[in-house]
Amino acid sequence: MRKGTSAAAMLLFAVATAAGAETVKPDDVSFVDMTVASLTDAPGDAASGKLVMVDRKLGNCLACHQVSDASDHLFQGDVGPALDGVATRYEAPMLRAIVVNAKHVFGDQTIMPGFYTLDVGIDVAEEFRGQTILTAQEVEDVVAYLQTLTQE
Repeated sequence: MRKGTSAAAMLLFAVATAAGAETVKPDDVSFVDMTVASLTDAPGDAASGKLVMVDRKLGNCLACHQVSDASDHLFQGDVGPALDGVATRYEAPMLRAIVVNAKHVFGDQTIMPGFYTLDVGIDVAEEFRGQTILTAQEVEDVVAYLQTLTQE
C-alpha cells in the first residue's frame, strides 16, 4: 500500500477498477491454436487464484490434482496430473484455455470440467443453468496462480 493511502481507499479503488473492467462473455471466448487471450482487462491475482483452486465449493481443483504448494489441504486427487511445475510446461494462454474449457483442448474424453463455458452437458441443476463455474476474473486469478508453480 502506498504511503498515505488508507486501506478503505485502496479497497474502493479495487472495486471501482473491477466494476469497470471489460470481460469476455463465455460464448465469445476465442480459441486460437489451443490458447485463449485474457478474459478481462484486469490482471490475475495469484493469491486469490490459489483460494479459488483449493475451495471445494468453487474450483475444487484438488479433487483431481495434486499441488505441493497446497499440501496443507488434505485429500488431493490423482485423477489429473500433478500441477507442480505446470508453469514450466504451459504458458498462460494455454493454461487459460484448459481452465476455460478443457474439452476444447483435450477432447470430450477428459473429465475435467470447463470452468468458463456454458456448454456443460445435459444434467445441470436448473438453478445453475446458464452460469459458468468460475467468473472471468476467477479464471484469470487461477491462471496467475498456476504461473507461480514452477517447481516440479
